[in-house]
Amino acid sequence: MLTAEDYLSGQVLLIDKPLHWTSFQVVNKLRWEIRQAFNIKKIKVGHAGTLDPLATGLLVICTGKMTKQIDSFQAQIKEYTGTFVLGSTTPSYDLETEINETFPTEHISETLIHNTAKQFLGDIEQFPPVFSAIKKDGKRLYEFARAGESVEVKSRTVSISEFEITNISGLNIDFRVVCSKGTYIRSLAHDFGKSLNSGAHLSALRRTKIGDFKVDDAVTIEGFIAKLKN
Repeated sequence: MLTAEDYLSGQVLLIDKPLHWTSFQVVNKLRWEIRQAFNIKKIKVGHAGTLDPLATGLLVICTGKMTKQIDSFQAQIKEYTGTFVLGSTTPSYDLETEINETFPTEHISETLIHNTAKQFLGDIEQFPPVFSAIKKDGKRLYEFARAGESVEVKSRTVSISEFEITNISGLNIDFRVVCSKGTYIRSLAHDFGKSLNSGAHLSALRRTKIGDFKVDDAVTIEGFIAKLKN
């Protein structure tokens, strides 16, 4: 059983983030629970890589002195699974916003889908979604987007080492992606739709790995709290 000193000295916690929680909310919850459990006035807690509220899966949480390792964890290769929906787009590239455009899909075959996925392997240029937490002029991009203000977003180079189509069910495309830090899977969905001469948006996303850390070894927030109290 871990002690207060263990958490202050530094721990790496693997949490399976639930749907609709922000990464910041998870950090705040765990910090509060650790402080309450051990009557600690102050402890550093941070996460190594944001997950969107509509994504689930692996969140690496560092406590105490291990927060100094956050940058090195963030830089590691990540794996995601999820689902694209073909034939429609949203401004946020996922389900945060409503569908704004629809596109023909009659020309899309399974062969075209698999061949298109191969085009995204290697280093690619990607524009982050306007509904993202990236800062520009001191504001988050999503703040501009939600206010209806247009803002110029610069592309960035990211690397896709694996892009596997795992199932095709009508317009729903299940996938697995292994990628570099800074890759937006929402942008990948959007660009994938464009490459099919159609449209696409992300309907589900789960982070399964960060470096050698696996979601299979993670615990839920409730599971972590239960361990603290035992």
